[in-house]
Amino acid sequence: MRIAPTAVILLACISLSARAADWPAFRGPHGNGIAEEAKVPTEWDTTTNVKWKTALPEPGNGSPIVVGPRVFLTCAEDKGGLRKLICLDRANGDQLWAGSVEFEPDWPTHKTNPHCASTPASNGKVVVVWHASAGLYCYDMDGQQLWSRQLGEFRHMWGEGPSPVIYQDRIILHCGPGKEVFMAAIGLNNGEVLWKTDEPISGNGDYNENKKYMGSWATPVLATIDGRDQFVCTMPTRVNSYDPKTGGIVWTCDGIRGSKGDLAYSSPLIRGDFCVATGGFNGPSLGFKLGGTGNITDKNRTWRLEKNPQSIGSGVFLGNHIFKPNADPGTIQCLDAASGEVLWTDRAGGGVYWGSIVAAAGNLYVTNQDGTTVVFKPNPDEFELVAANKLGEPSNSTPAISDGQIFIRTHKHLYCIEHE
Repeated sequence: MRIAPTAVILLACISLSARAADWPAFRGPHGNGIAEEAKVPTEWDTTTNVKWKTALPEPGNGSPIVVGPRVFLTCAEDKGGLRKLICLDRANGDQLWAGSVEFEPDWPTHKTNPHCASTPASNGKVVVVWHASAGLYCYDMDGQQLWSRQLGEFRHMWGEGPSPVIYQDRIILHCGPGKEVFMAAIGLNNGEVLWKTDEPISGNGDYNENKKYMGSWATPVLATIDGRDQFVCTMPTRVNSYDPKTGGIVWTCDGIRGSKGDLAYSSPLIRGDFCVATGGFNGPSLGFKLGGTGNITDKNRTWRLEKNPQSIGSGVFLGNHIFKPNADPGTIQCLDAASGEVLWTDRAGGGVYWGSIVAAAGNLYVTNQDGTTVVFKPNPDEFELVAANKLGEPSNSTPAISDGQIFIRTHKHLYCIEHE
């Protein structure tokens, strides 16, 4: 695995055994949306450059992952009464196996966030999936369930979302949203809870003490800061860094609480010794220097903007710039990371963006809710469109890119895109 020699190395959900061509977790092998690919398709439609497509039983927001000859994704049936991890043959899209878990149907969620919104994770030997209140499950690559662990009740009116991250011998999991929110490490071999760090919550899980919305659906990102591995996660009111061995909070940076509530959806974006995080529902964005201990807000935070477009999908941090998708209004933006200044905004594709941006082979890819994947250049001076590829089916997911292929989940199908 080739890794960029930066001061902060993003390694979310990767093991030494994972191949460079794999896309083994949410937002790829480094958890930052960057694929190490030399050649990737830039144009397709419902027939052109489609290697195969496989029908899915119900809509879902979880993204696919790709490990060797297998593709994995989550899917619910019976209004969430059945939670499934599906394994497909990468060669033709045929289903190889499915791990199914029965749970209470009609568990609370939002109509735009069907159950099984989490993305699975794999180290090439096992695959893990989090079904929130229905539990955490580990399977071998042939579908044999190895263990399961119930971690509590995560009831929120807008449903679930964080994805697991594999780190060495453990799974790091942001457990929430709901009345109880915590970060935990679970043993990869046996499902044992190794540590649990509670996040203080004021309110009932849906609303904070001020009767405003609250919750975080962010997936943590692994970084090496000051020579020390840490997990960084945007929580409802602040950004925290956790020691993956002990669960101790190394530092915290305040500023996510906004005028409409305490909300976060997108993952923190990290490059070098700098982090940019954005709250949800038009909430604040902030940039700060990484490092230190305790509350680093006054010392390390360099900027904070109170109001921003709705941020659900995560952006990418390239050079000194942030490229980010927005849900309301549906735009793509380029920001100067050092100041938060918006350099350009474009209505690219004309849709709303819930999926995250992926960088590959010199281009950026993002799929909107209309099922159009916009391909554009990482140009900080202006929006530079490469292609707008329509599948004509709704989508809230993030593309997976592996070995020259693109895997796109819509509400109806999983597509494999490949040069003909």
